[in-house]
Amino acid sequence: MEVRFWAATDVGRTRDHNEDNFLVDKKLNLFVVADGMGGHAAGEVASSMAVREVRRVIAEHRDVVENYVREETAGGRQALIRLIASSIEQACARIFHLAQENPDKRGMGTTLSMMLVANKRGFIGHVGDSRIYLVRAGQVHQLTEDHSLINELIKRGRLKPGDAFDSPYKNAVTRAVGVYETVEVDTFDFDVLPGDNYLLCSDGLSCYLDDDVTRSYLTADNVKEIPEQFIRLANESGGKDNITAVVVRAVVARDSDQQKKRVTEVKQKLDTLRVLPLFKYLGYRDLVKVMNLTEARKFKGGELIFEEETRGETFYVILDGRVRITKKDIHLADLGPGGHFGEMAMVDKAPRSATARTIEPVKALAIERSQFYELMRADPKLSVKLMWSFIQVLNTRLRMTNSELMHSHETIDILRRNQKPGVVAELPNVDPGLQAVAALPVMVTDELLPDFLFDDADHPGTDPLLRADPEAPSAPSTPATEPDIDEPDMVGEDRSTLPEFEVDDAQIESADSVVRTRLDQPALRLAAGEDPDPTGESE
Repeated sequence: MEVRFWAATDVGRTRDHNEDNFLVDKKLNLFVVADGMGGHAAGEVASSMAVREVRRVIAEHRDVVENYVREETAGGRQALIRLIASSIEQACARIFHLAQENPDKRGMGTTLSMMLVANKRGFIGHVGDSRIYLVRAGQVHQLTEDHSLINELIKRGRLKPGDAFDSPYKNAVTRAVGVYETVEVDTFDFDVLPGDNYLLCSDGLSCYLDDDVTRSYLTADNVKEIPEQFIRLANESGGKDNITAVVVRAVVARDSDQQKKRVTEVKQKLDTLRVLPLFKYLGYRDLVKVMNLTEARKFKGGELIFEEETRGETFYVILDGRVRITKKDIHLADLGPGGHFGEMAMVDKAPRSATARTIEPVKALAIERSQFYELMRADPKLSVKLMWSFIQVLNTRLRMTNSELMHSHETIDILRRNQKPGVVAELPNVDPGLQAVAALPVMVTDELLPDFLFDDADHPGTDPLLRADPEAPSAPSTPATEPDIDEPDMVGEDRSTLPEFEVDDAQIESADSVVRTRLDQPALRLAAGEDPDPTGESE
């Protein structure tokens, strides 16, 4: 997979210097955006050090990337994910220790959002409220979640999205690189498909974006013009912060049947998973995490998948073909593409309640219990959504069982009351559908959708900080200047755009930026609904 890219940064209309930094290393296919925070130019130091350190760590361990490119294995994928997290963690430690040595820089930190493309797969590392977007097949997906106080307040119901723009806490981040010695890094990996368009940006741009704008700008023909157009949009909408945009587009050297098949397979997997009741509350990012757990398995016609009264730890989703579900030789149902069975193995160790056997050749996605649990352990928010789905399904099954049992009890009672002496009444058979309650999918109705199931990245359309009425007049953006191709390493240069060309080293763009509020203990207490200053003394 080849990528084309272009990048630009601008100080904006309000700030007097730019503390944003971005990095592009074409040989590593590495793209980074960092948005510094801290007074006295400390934010610029933090963001510059962060992008340098991330690249240094990955470059020193480029064998991990190269091994995965040569052979895409599950172990290689996990090693690359660990490398990305480690690079950000090491950057965090270096910035923190530098701040401890320089009192005027204490408390400095930076957001950091990075993407690395290795063969046909993308890997993301993320801390803070910079963002990475994907536009694929006309749909816009936010691939990162904001680590911000605004996001926390919205999720806890203490702030409405429409009121976020004027909130005094709109610049507070709940995670940052360098403020403390360690930081929790969000990692995420996904398929990169031909025609994908990615945007890495600081919040000086994302606060003015909605899905329609992002889709329109990011799919323009000339990649080199897109970052400058984004910057112009942000400045014309107010330019309240520094603005950085890195655009990445995935292309293939030639259109092949293999590439078309791969695109079709990825789309089929996601489309199949998204309609299952178990995954109905998941956004795009969470669906991809689930898809990463799956293993495609093929079965011959007439092959036994599992038998009732045996134990298993696998949940199946049918992609192609048909499967027959039976119980004690009673035919319960035939399932086709999109059908699923065995999901109760994810929540109990009871023997299978039915037998599954293929009618014709079948291709299915298999999810193992251990991997499912690991995903839930690593992502508590995703875990809540999955557990709520299970509760809804189990509640529906309980109601179905109760309704059928009550109906049978009423029928038996009527027969007993009207039974004639010397006549043996034939008891009714239980509806075969009752036997299928534990074995077949059910349709959930009258479901309850609590607010805690969703966060800002799950809702398409509008950014919580978006406000349509710009407060600054329209004006032309800073003109782009092309760097000297003979200078492979551009650090601290006063340039606004980065062209695409082959270099021997990283392309690093330094700028000068936004003074961002560091989230301190009063803000944390406020987010938790507590008194922000219990001592009565201002911090």
